[in-house]
Amino acid sequence: MKTACQSSLLFSISALAAVLASAAPDTSAAPETASAPGSKWELVWSDEFDRDGLPDPAKWNYEEGFIRNQEKQYYTKERKENARVENGMLVIEGRKEQFKNPKYKAGSTNSRSANEYAEYTAASLITSRKASWLYGRIEVRAKLPQGLGVWPAIWMLGDNHNTTGWPRCGEIDIMEFVGHDPNHVHATVHYSLDGKHKSSGSKLQTPAPYDDFHNYAVEWNQDRMDFFFDDQKYHTFDLKAADENGENPFRRPQFLMINLALGGAWGGKIDDAIMPQKFLIDYVRVFKEKDGGQESKSPAK
Repeated sequence: MKTACQSSLLFSISALAAVLASAAPDTSAAPETASAPGSKWELVWSDEFDRDGLPDPAKWNYEEGFIRNQEKQYYTKERKENARVENGMLVIEGRKEQFKNPKYKAGSTNSRSANEYAEYTAASLITSRKASWLYGRIEVRAKLPQGLGVWPAIWMLGDNHNTTGWPRCGEIDIMEFVGHDPNHVHATVHYSLDGKHKSSGSKLQTPAPYDDFHNYAVEWNQDRMDFFFDDQKYHTFDLKAADENGENPFRRPQFLMINLALGGAWGGKIDDAIMPQKFLIDYVRVFKEKDGGQESKSPAK
């Protein structure tokens, strides 16, 4: 889900991925079965969203403001209208509403401060400074929003993004969906090679994925990543492809991000008639392999 960051998280989750996605192969071959959590996997972190109210502050932080991709939403912090737990699930809600931008500066040309009011609001929850992981199975069961302009994502970013920048910090897009392409979901990996942005991704054709809950997962080890839609594997990435001068961003910890963007570089034109839209997350679960051969979780920095 990309352009270089200017500061902190100010980078694209898919200006360039939009190009990649348009060229990515449809994966319609016979499905490969995921390694089901059980004998191979041990749960190390989860949020089952079983307590109503704001998301658990021990597990989640927020992005706040206008962030990237020329997206139209203002990401709010600790605002139930945009992010709340109810009926056993996390609700991330995109809304059409006028919202005062506290960072507004008259005459500013900076995308974060140029607009006095936002016309849309939503939320982006992140585990940065709370939890991050190196290897394992990261699984999210979710129901997608639908309609022109929605752009929900489940993705990961390197802990060191503030010091190394994007794409050198690495990015793992477990799931992206855009409303103008309603019958595909996307998985993409972003990294740097020879000082240039590189991507590896696939899109899976699946009719109306927004009609029900589905499992979106990545299984990540020292050699590769496998991406799944329910039990169907539709993309594999060999980690050695990202080796550069003895470094590899996918052999370092990454934190999790779940957000609902509206419009922007890949989200496109927004149909106001569909608003509000809800991105529903039933659970988030992180597993490690039981053999102990890999480090699955690392303290957040």
